[in-house]
Amino acid sequence: MNTAVILDNKTDMKTIISDLKQLTKVGLSLSVVFSSVAGYLLAAEIINYFTLLLLAIGGFFMVAASNAFNQIIEKDTDAIMKRTQNRPLPTGRMSVNVALAIAIVFAISGISILYSINPKSALFGAISIFLYTCVYTPLKSVTPLTVFVGAIPGAIPFMLGWVAATNNFGIEAGFLFIIQFFWQFPHFWAIGWLQFEEYKKAGFNMLPMGTKDKGAIKQIIFYTVVMILVSIAPVLKVSGAFYIHPITAVIVALLGILMLYYGLKLYKSEQNIDARKLMLSSVLYITVVQIIYVVDKFLH
Repeated sequence: MNTAVILDNKTDMKTIISDLKQLTKVGLSLSVVFSSVAGYLLAAEIINYFTLLLLAIGGFFMVAASNAFNQIIEKDTDAIMKRTQNRPLPTGRMSVNVALAIAIVFAISGISILYSINPKSALFGAISIFLYTCVYTPLKSVTPLTVFVGAIPGAIPFMLGWVAATNNFGIEAGFLFIIQFFWQFPHFWAIGWLQFEEYKKAGFNMLPMGTKDKGAIKQIIFYTVVMILVSIAPVLKVSGAFYIHPITAVIVALLGILMLYYGLKLYKSEQNIDARKLMLSSVLYITVVQIIYVVDKFLH
């Protein structure tokens, strides 16, 4: 009897942890923490490991809260889509009240921790949660332009690291923001292409102009080119203290060209397999580019 109870408790604990991970989208939250840390390392003259830890925890809570609020709002549409119907809220494994309590605690904790670094970091954290929850999420069922709104909170983490290190929002932080801002369009539209039918069922339209056609891919290609240009622009010393070497710029450009290649392949084929390759190459791009920027700074 006791063994059964222990096993039940273990299973319950496993389910609770798994549900919490799903509610806060741990993988996505950690990738945001990665961006913030990269931004911090790019800016810091002397690395304060305690500040870095606060930034990582505060940044994690900030995104986890946004994801939890998002799933509360989209509980009914999540139930319609295959990709999301097993989440804790649509299945009823977690109540809305519990999810709301988690989201509020995480939001307050995240903003408070970021405030302890400096008020500007907390302000950007709060803006990120607000835009993602109150503007991006409700607009998803209204207009494909929601991707532009969603790209703002999505671009804040990289810049947030710089602000946390310097307590200053200048041209350098602005550049980090712009790089990650333009990256989001090919990334999200590749996902929008892959999930087009599923999104349609839920009443969402994430592709530009709302159609899955060559017009959408032209937009993907255009924004990929803009992303490459802004990513290599620091080589021209137009971005203040944020500067990269010519060799670094070439490596960044080549990574961007890989994304562009898959964008052009998608234009030719209009096949999901190429959209998936574009999406994966975009994840590779943003991860490796941030590492390259940091390595370049330490090689100066």
